[in-house]
Amino acid sequence: MKCVNEKSEDKIREAAKRVFLKKGFDGTTSRDIAREADMNIALTNYYFRSKEKLFMEIFRDLMELYSENVLEILNKPIDIKSKISEIIERNFQMMSKEPDLVMFIMNEIHKEPERLLTNLTLYKQVKSTMFSKQLDEGIEAGKLRAIGVESLLPLMTSCIEFIFMGKGMYKKIYKFSDEEFQQYAERHKDHVKEMICNYLILEN
Repeated sequence: MKCVNEKSEDKIREAAKRVFLKKGFDGTTSRDIAREADMNIALTNYYFRSKEKLFMEIFRDLMELYSENVLEILNKPIDIKSKISEIIERNFQMMSKEPDLVMFIMNEIHKEPERLLTNLTLYKQVKSTMFSKQLDEGIEAGKLRAIGVESLLPLMTSCIEFIFMGKGMYKKIYKFSDEEFQQYAERHKDHVKEMICNYLILEN
């Protein structure tokens, strides 16, 4: 029975994730989730009690997906240029798999920051990473342009995220097929790596 319960819960959670990513919290009803999971609404309410409780679980999971492996990369014993490349590559792969993720997170936090930004541990830890130390040391030595980690990280990620957030627009404007868009995004990713490194690094 426990195995059946776990399968049902996983099915509801995955269905809820798809619906929340598409419609957000306000636009989603319990009936939408039940329909997506192909289960009756009483059963979805039995497992998760409320849309609010289910949303908070999904939001937490998606935030973890968004920030997964970031600290690990920032603390790797490799040079700063390699770390920039890895962060951009990781962000690119994440956005390729979940293109609606960033829009969903930003929209929901914009509406209710106090309710959703309850754990900022990751972002506080960024300031104490090896990457941040390398950046400070490079700036002091005159090898890197003076820029804070709180500015550099958004530059690395947002330049990739915007392309995927605007996928429909780019496909329409440039008449891309899905395959052509992916090739375009790959080229864009390489440009972002090159531009950021060329801007940041003053001495090779």
